[in-house]
Amino acid sequence: MEDGSISKFKKICVFCGSHSGHREVFSVAATELGDELVNRKINLVYGGGSIGLMGMIAQRVFDGGCRVLGVIPKALVPLEVFPL
Repeated sequence: MEDGSISKFKKICVFCGSHSGHREVFSVAATELGDELVNRKINLVYGGGSIGLMGMIAQRVFDGGCRVLGVIPKALVPLEVFPL
């Protein structure tokens, strides 16, 4: 910001893969992002799936006590949503 103040986010939207990827670095980054959101007490809006990278981030944020809101097309629910 121009006045030098730091903006404090209350929510962030993250859309990422429903798979973990072929390189471990993606899973590590997803876990670190989830932890950082919890540390900063930032709630998550995400792609709604409970699998892959998006599932990792969502579970981390949820387990850390922050709010999680999933946005997913109805057709993808049977493919990407499993009990957390």
